[in-house]
Amino acid sequence: MAYADAVRDARMERPLVMGVLNVTPDSFYDGGRYLSTSDAVAHGMAMVAQGADIVDVGGESTRPGAAPVDEGAELERVLPVVAALSPRVRVSVDTLKPAVAEAALAAGATLVNDVSASLWEVAAAARAGWVAMHMQGSPPTMQAAPHYADVVAEVFAFVVERARVALAAGVEEVWVDPGIGFGKTTDHNLSLLRHLPELADMAVAAGCAGVLVGASRKRFLGVLAAPPGAEPAGVEDRFEGSLATAALAMVAGVSMVRVHDVAATVQAARLYGPAA
Repeated sequence: MAYADAVRDARMERPLVMGVLNVTPDSFYDGGRYLSTSDAVAHGMAMVAQGADIVDVGGESTRPGAAPVDEGAELERVLPVVAALSPRVRVSVDTLKPAVAEAALAAGATLVNDVSASLWEVAAAARAGWVAMHMQGSPPTMQAAPHYADVVAEVFAFVVERARVALAAGVEEVWVDPGIGFGKTTDHNLSLLRHLPELADMAVAAGCAGVLVGASRKRFLGVLAAPPGAEPAGVEDRFEGSLATAALAMVAGVSMVRVHDVAATVQAARLYGPAA
């Protein structure tokens, strides 16, 4: 896979930047902005011009409280965009449905960004990469009452175990994602971020490609940005926290960050990369 080779080359220089492209009406930040194929493709190409290594195309919102989307509707949203972008950039598909993952891979995607952490067999059959993400519960209910005895131990053990299963099943490129904001409180998210160096070490020991972190514009950043006791800052006021969190993750050893703000994050990644 030419784009997979390019990604491996880029990793030698800096952490990778995955740009978010939601072809949905209800995603928490960019929902409704790129509903048409032409608008979605244009935004994808704009992220490529800004330096995105991968464009992550999703047709079903996984924000807290989101309702499931019919498989046919998700396919209609995703496939034309994947087909149009895949000759120009490496494309991942953000889905929890096997049929959508299979169709997107056939259309040109080479990475499955799997919030269900269950689609490794689809990736193995297509010789594609796979991201195992942790989520407690499901999008409609995951933020109702997140609870853990030890969030760091439980989340890290889960994603590493799934990674080992996928590697044993023949997936050659496996990423692990602690699932910031997916069934976690603000304190849970901060604990996971503080312990990212441990997850990076565990991922290397397990034979993974690396750790992926997606914290961009999420609610806990709004909580941190607001005065104590106030309502969380809105999504438009979470840029600084998003960039700071991406930089923190890179310093912690994370190999890829998933973001809405590609240009600024690519600049940060280039600063992080080793000097020539």
